[in-house]
Amino acid sequence: MDEYGGVIISKLPKTGTSIFAVMSALAQEHKAVNLSQGFPDFPISTALIAKVNEYMLKGHNQYAPMPGVPALRKAIAKMFVENHGAEYDPDKEINICSGATQAIYTAISTFIAKDDEVIILEPAYDSYAPAVQINGGIVKYAQLQFPDFSINWEEFPRLISHRTKMIIINTPHNPTGSILRKEDMERLDRLLRGRDIIVLSDEVYEHLIFDKEQHQSVCRFPELANRSLLIGSFGKTFHATGWKTGFVLAPENLMKEFRKAHQFVVFAVNTPIQHALADYLEDASNYKNLGTMFQKKRDYFVEAIKGSRFKILPSRGTYFQLLDYSRISDENDMDFAVRMIKEKGIASVPVSPFYNQADDNKVLRFCFAKEENTLDQAAEILCKI
Repeated sequence: MDEYGGVIISKLPKTGTSIFAVMSALAQEHKAVNLSQGFPDFPISTALIAKVNEYMLKGHNQYAPMPGVPALRKAIAKMFVENHGAEYDPDKEINICSGATQAIYTAISTFIAKDDEVIILEPAYDSYAPAVQINGGIVKYAQLQFPDFSINWEEFPRLISHRTKMIIINTPHNPTGSILRKEDMERLDRLLRGRDIIVLSDEVYEHLIFDKEQHQSVCRFPELANRSLLIGSFGKTFHATGWKTGFVLAPENLMKEFRKAHQFVVFAVNTPIQHALADYLEDASNYKNLGTMFQKKRDYFVEAIKGSRFKILPSRGTYFQLLDYSRISDENDMDFAVRMIKEKGIASVPVSPFYNQADDNKVLRFCFAKEENTLDQAAEILCKI
């Protein structure tokens, strides 16, 4: 096919292919043990699959309502009351989305206009900044403190200006596995009082939190909740990342605007899956034991590699483990990660692409949402490096 001959002015001139896609493609090419992209290699619930099939056979195969199937929105509302004591109106304050990434993009495109400033904590999930930039916004970066990836509360307030329209937070945090604690949320709450700033809270790993920690959802803090869009993901919660089903919670005035954009981005989300999830959420044990399950996987992986030369950084949540390789090599993390795939047969994700200036702390991210035999293979390789 002949190429288009006109002038193309890219809205994202510095954006390339996602690091997840790059590393997974390399892993596949070299048949490496793949602990790079964040997806489980174990099956999802057969009961949940049967529920989807049941609703397909019942004929629930046409468009769902634009905000989502009512039963699912009611189930989410019930879940947040039980887990956090937070009340959201399922009709006016809950919307089902085609995955968390769509929810995040729609939220940003709804509220960010040309020259609006958005503060992002980095290392940051790679969809945030491009979504701001493609909508004409300006990204300001607040760097989390290495090696615990905590917020520098002395520096953070200095980024806020009269142009600041949104702050994006993420807890539990991808790629680092760190979490925001109650005191962090309280400081953010105090900092934003009296300011016209929206919070976008990415909480897709809300149930994957370890060591008896409590997930500090933005909805637990009433003043913050009143200015926040909270993003969740059933793909992460129920190990079904390919289903691309998530949700957003927000007060009515924010949700009203969100839905104006949402209807033209995706309109409606997979109907039988929504009905199945509504039924599945009735049993809270289907999600309340996830932290325990993934903590066991984290501990299994950490125990298996404790004899290696990698330094293990704490993972408080998500299904990611950071490993510091500074005692092994002086290479930058991208080169080292690529060499590990090609020469050692193990795939990870370098952390520098999650920074605006590609900061290199000699750290790689490994996904431990895998079967034990996969983790055993990975550990065997890592212990020989």
